[in-house]
Amino acid sequence: MMGRRAFESEKARVIDIHTGKPADEAPLPTICERVRYYRTLRKIEQKELARQLNITPNSVSNWECGRSRPDVSLLPELCRVLEITPFELMGMHNPAVYSEHERLHMDKYRKLAGRDRYLVDNMMDSMLVMREAENSPKLIRLPYFEKPLAAGIGDPTEFEGLSEEIYLYETDEYRRADYVFRVNGDSMEPDYRSGDLVLVERVPSGLTLQEGEIGAFIVGNEMYIKEYRADGLHSLNKKYDVLKFDADQAVYLIGKVLTVLDPESIASQSDVERFLLLHE
Repeated sequence: MMGRRAFESEKARVIDIHTGKPADEAPLPTICERVRYYRTLRKIEQKELARQLNITPNSVSNWECGRSRPDVSLLPELCRVLEITPFELMGMHNPAVYSEHERLHMDKYRKLAGRDRYLVDNMMDSMLVMREAENSPKLIRLPYFEKPLAAGIGDPTEFEGLSEEIYLYETDEYRRADYVFRVNGDSMEPDYRSGDLVLVERVPSGLTLQEGEIGAFIVGNEMYIKEYRADGLHSLNKKYDVLKFDADQAVYLIGKVLTVLDPESIASQSDVERFLLLHE
């Protein structure tokens, strides 16, 4: 006769399919732990709590084991029986209740005279504005040339005083830029249309563009955005002739055109004001 096998009773284990090992038990929801904590604190049996809430004792047991949670409609009565607030039941801070540290500050504030309160109020307002500014999107500030460059420019360093400022939301590509220019005319269509804003990266002294790259140039009294090639400056619009220059003409390279600026990348006035708070 086969002997009776003894089976050891144990809690069912959940196996992690990735590791083949027992998975960690999920922590109990806060509300489940707190029902048990405050029930025990008030010395109320599960059966008694169930009786006062007009539910079954198994319901209370299931709450405390994490198998279910109290229905929302029961929460007010549950808090009344346990003599706690909904904030305490959910493990949340009650914004209407001051901590001891906050209460001490309030006591000090009430002792201040009107002028001193005014100074404290302004200081707190300034600090909150600064905190908001610190959490605002990162911006970059660049020289922006709204109009064609004026006649009489003979040196590339002179045009920089003719710019305004433009503020852009920061990206890796935009951080490379040194200037923003507005395209005038249709010579670089379809890639660069009249009115487009383009980002330009200054080319270090002594370097030039590679053939086929787009650059911003000053030739005589005019500024051009053109494609650089060995035989001259080319337009993308084929109806325009190649700009060629003799040895007596000065052609200044401002920089390499990186991309057309996305209008959505121009910072809002409110973000600019917050940026200036931190950088002016």
